[in-house]
Order: sequence, then C-alpha cells, then structure tokens
Amino acid sequence: MESALRIPLGTKLIETFGWVPGQGYVRLDPHLRRMERSARDLGFAFDRKSVATELAEFQADAEMRCRLTLAADGSIEVTRAPMPAAKGPWVVQIAKARLDSSDPWLRHKTTNRALYDEARATMPEGVDELIFLNERDEVCEGTITNIFVKTQDGKSLTPPLSSGLLPGIYREYQLEHGLCQEAVLTLDDLRQAKAITLGNSLRGKIAVDYQGPLAR
Repeated sequence: MESALRIPLGTKLIETFGWVPGQGYVRLDPHLRRMERSARDLGFAFDRKSVATELAEFQADAEMRCRLTLAADGSIEVTRAPMPAAKGPWVVQIAKARLDSSDPWLRHKTTNRALYDEARATMPEGVDELIFLNERDEVCEGTITNIFVKTQDGKSLTPPLSSGLLPGIYREYQLEHGLCQEAVLTLDDLRQAKAITLGNSLRGKIAVDYQGPLAR
C-alpha cells in the first residue's frame, strides 16, 4: 500500500517492550500488531511472522528493555539493554508545546518524533514527564506515556485518539479489559482528579506525584 503521507527519509517504526525471565516478551503480539498496522498505513514492508520468529530466538537471565525498529524496506534492528530500575511516583508538568489533533503522525510510533525528544531534553530538573494538550486545550498524552485519570466518583478515564495521541499498548489493554474508558479530558479534569496515573507497555502503571494545580 502506498502511503498518502510524506514520509521523511530514514523514518523507521519503533516498538519498545520488555523481556522477563521465565515469561518472555511482555505483550509482544499487540506490539507486532501495532507495527503491522502502521507498516500497512505507511507503505512499509513488514513480515510479521519472520520478525516474531527471529525475536523468539532470544533468551536472557535478567529483565531487559527491547527496542525493535522497522525500516521502509522491511529491514529490522533489535537492540536490548538492562531494564531501567523502577522509581517512585513521577513528577509531571504541562508541556509548553501543543499537539495538533489532526496530525496523522500521532497515531504511529516512529523515529519522526522531534517534538517529544525536544520536550524531554528540556524538562526542568526534577520533572519526569510532560503532558501535552492539543489546540482545543484537551489532554493528549505524555512524551512516552498515556494518561489515566481517576475521577472523584471513581471512574477511570483516558483521552480518546481524536484528541491526538499514540494508541499505546498498555492503554489498549486497559480499554479492552474494561479497566478504563475514553473521555475528552481538560486541564481542569486533571486538577480535580482523585488520582492521575501514567502508563506504557514497558513500565506498566506509573504513579504521579503532584501538589496543587498543574502549571501550564
């Protein structure tokens, strides 16, 4: 399939997932399905079965962080490193930059992510994550996480894709198992929340430490 998007030269698809001894890869199938969907949409060659077979040959005695990239011609690269140590609750702030909810690139995890990389590189000391809003002041996502809000009446909510965000694998799991539901969220929703958590497939659920109103 030929993509209607103008794809910058050298763009690659990315999937990042964990490896656990005795368990293997964490949520590998959903990661490969997402890569397959993006490859189809962008016109990348992708042989999911052969990639899965190649990945299956790996073994390790410790938890690992695995990063799979796919080039347009179908070539893949896998890098692995020890799993980063877990830390306490993350301190979050609101990013100065805004996301464009109509940007189709937000739906794909690729190396075309300068906005996120720049935001992370300029995070204030002591801040672990930045939360993006879109042009309508709706909550979107973090630089490397999806966002979940527990309301005062106990509902667990996460922004819909229409707000402008990556369909994260951890987010997908939460939705499919009825652990949260989609809803448009605003900065006021964050301020009034009973609790805010972040999440991604590599780290799972991440507690958030915030004091008072979240500053823009």
